[in-house]
Amino acid sequence: MTVILAFLANILVAVAKTIAAIITSSASMVAEAAHSWADAGNEVFLLIADRRGAKTKDARHPLGYGRNAFVWSLIAAFGIFTAGSIVSIMHGIQELSDTGPVESPMVAYIVLGVSFVLEGASFTQAMVKSRRLAKERGSSTWDFVLETSDTTLRAVFFEDSAALIGLAIAAGAIAMHQITGVAAWDAIGSILVGVLLGVVAIILIRRNIMFLVGATAAPKLRARVGTALLGLDDIERVTYLHIEYVGPNRLFIVAEIDLAGDAREHDVARRLRDVERRIEAHEAVETVVLSLSVDDEPPLEFAAPQR
Repeated sequence: MTVILAFLANILVAVAKTIAAIITSSASMVAEAAHSWADAGNEVFLLIADRRGAKTKDARHPLGYGRNAFVWSLIAAFGIFTAGSIVSIMHGIQELSDTGPVESPMVAYIVLGVSFVLEGASFTQAMVKSRRLAKERGSSTWDFVLETSDTTLRAVFFEDSAALIGLAIAAGAIAMHQITGVAAWDAIGSILVGVLLGVVAIILIRRNIMFLVGATAAPKLRARVGTALLGLDDIERVTYLHIEYVGPNRLFIVAEIDLAGDAREHDVARRLRDVERRIEAHEAVETVVLSLSVDDEPPLEFAAPQR
């Protein structure tokens, strides 16, 4: 729902900005139109990411299809960089020598104002969801958005944030052009919008690459998982723990554990499988692989998860 609302808002905003850019001949409005069209196109990639990443695992993909979400979100981030950032910066540079006056500035202000309301509505939904999830995990909203494996939520959050800042930049640039009569202000606004989009794109690209190459889980998550494992009656200690994201909010867990008691090998194997199935019943766990610890391996210690 978050992506769909963002997509509809971006389409409406992109059409309005394009019309305003034609009427006003404003470089900043052209940059904002390119920004919104890029965002609208990116929402399509994010919808594909959600759909492809939600497929259930099978024999050919035992860890599921969740990484599809990171791939398509990476493509969407490149779209922001190319269709939004580069186009805006290049157009702004080309318009630096323009000396024309502002044409129909009121049209630009009205479109920017309406766009701010629509983008604000989309951003508010993403912000509310991010704050709720951050509170559940005992994290700040900013840290949660940066660290979350929910790549779609992060993309919408950053895109809408950039959209609101970009609208303010465009309005300020047009106002300075109107007040001073210096057209370069409008071109500078286009360049600043492009730089802003470039920064957002780089952040999103880096985070998606991090998940694609298999970054380990954050210390807080590791502590929660380790504590949960030790909370099971069958597990006395954990000597090895590897946690990796294989999709948005989907974990692949590998652990070496010491089972309680001293059962026969055949019974131990069955107990291991039983514990694995119980852990995999958790909505956030895609696959778990457990093996037995060696006697002389030191147990891992997990700090209490922060709330």
